[in-house]
Amino acid sequence: SAWARRKQLAQLAAPEFVRELTRSHSPARRALKNALLLLAVAGTGLALARPQWGEQAEISHLYGQDTLFILDCSRSMLASDVAPSRLQRAKLAILDCVQHRWHGRVGLVAFAGEAFLQCPLTFDYGAFQDALLAVDDKTIPVQGTDMGCALDEAFRAMDKAQQPKICVLLSDGEDLEKSGLRTAQALAKRGLVVFTVGVGTLAGAEIQVLNEQGKPELERDSRGEAVRSRLDETNLRGIAQAARGSYYALGPVGEGLAKVRLALENVSVAPGFAPARKLGVDRFHWPVAGVLLLLVFESLIGTRRRLRDIVS
Repeated sequence: SAWARRKQLAQLAAPEFVRELTRSHSPARRALKNALLLLAVAGTGLALARPQWGEQAEISHLYGQDTLFILDCSRSMLASDVAPSRLQRAKLAILDCVQHRWHGRVGLVAFAGEAFLQCPLTFDYGAFQDALLAVDDKTIPVQGTDMGCALDEAFRAMDKAQQPKICVLLSDGEDLEKSGLRTAQALAKRGLVVFTVGVGTLAGAEIQVLNEQGKPELERDSRGEAVRSRLDETNLRGIAQAARGSYYALGPVGEGLAKVRLALENVSVAPGFAPARKLGVDRFHWPVAGVLLLLVFESLIGTRRRLRDIVS
């Protein structure tokens, strides 16, 4: 900037005349103004770097109830007494309920002959949705229905400090291992509460599976007769009563889950907290304040000498 000013002045007059015209100009004052501007630029860069020092602990409240969904994905859930199938209807009902009406963390356990934690408890409903949509009758390679194993897996996935531990079991009620009621009674003493949702109808329907050629065919028993699966409400009611919950039929549009959500609002839950996090304390406002002061001082400093200095 100084070089540009000297070049412009040289085009106006001879060097001797220029020195006479610029006697009142103070190089020291100009240098001071430039130094203040450079410091202001440096302070701006320092503020943009977001300096931090010191620590503060942040504790977040957990709003809403942790809920673990237990979804039956055995072959009996392929029955089409509810459209398009029991499994698809249950998945759509869970998806609709969580996306539009649920609060708190959600998780998912899929089970058939064995159980597997598909999605740990999370506030990320997008991840939960992906895990839910991926469930089908081939998710659990071991065929059969073991509700006791599913309840055990769900209990292990819950926060040990959470009381009560809420689970929502969606199934047609078939329990080939006959372990669901016994396990529910045992886990209820340790704080587990199970709401059961029946998927299917009492009349039932045949089970259609895809053969090796990818064509649908009826599931048949050892005698060659078509297997007909029916909703077992008695078993589901027993599990719910043993685990201090309630039983609801899913219904054609998932109203059973809506009733579960209303019932959960009456369940007393101790307030919880997320784990404390130690965060750095932002200090960028100090360099910003310094930059503002530098700019104010720079604007108040002129580039002319005092009159008595010029005369002397």
